[in-house]
Amino acid sequence: MVEVKVNKTVLEIIQGDITEQDTDAIVNAANAALQMGGGVAGAIRRKGGPKIQEECNKIGGTYVGGAVITTGGNLKAKYVIHAVGPRWGEGNEDEKLRNATLNSLKLADEKNLKSISFPAISTGIFGFPMKRASEIMLRTTVEYLKGETGLERVVYVLYDKNAFETFKETLESLEI
Repeated sequence: MVEVKVNKTVLEIIQGDITEQDTDAIVNAANAALQMGGGVAGAIRRKGGPKIQEECNKIGGTYVGGAVITTGGNLKAKYVIHAVGPRWGEGNEDEKLRNATLNSLKLADEKNLKSISFPAISTGIFGFPMKRASEIMLRTTVEYLKGETGLERVVYVLYDKNAFETFKETLESLEI
């Protein structure tokens, strides 16, 4: 685990299972149709139960770079923020990933949440390079936390050792 303080907010990087986090919200690496198939979304659907997908179906979808919120179903987290990251190769990916991260943080603040957990959005089947994703997501998060926020804790939960090491190295290289 790595931990730094940005203003009043603790920013952590851990290796683990995002579905086990007890933060107020966890972020789902979603697709624009909000259909929870494989990867992070599949794990959230399996642990959280059908209620989350039912709420996603009511919302109907969102744009790439957007974020919407549902309850957490049977998860420890009260909410799931569904952030739609880009598919590698679709164009303007860096900006879209930045927006997915930023819109998740803004949505957490709008709902007065105190803590949020992120996965490495778009790095699975969407093919976004891990190092580049870590730089965009962490830089966006640190910038956001330097402003006005009610968030007390932001956790990046990386499933495997390689992803954890990449995010750890990136965080250590940032000016905070």
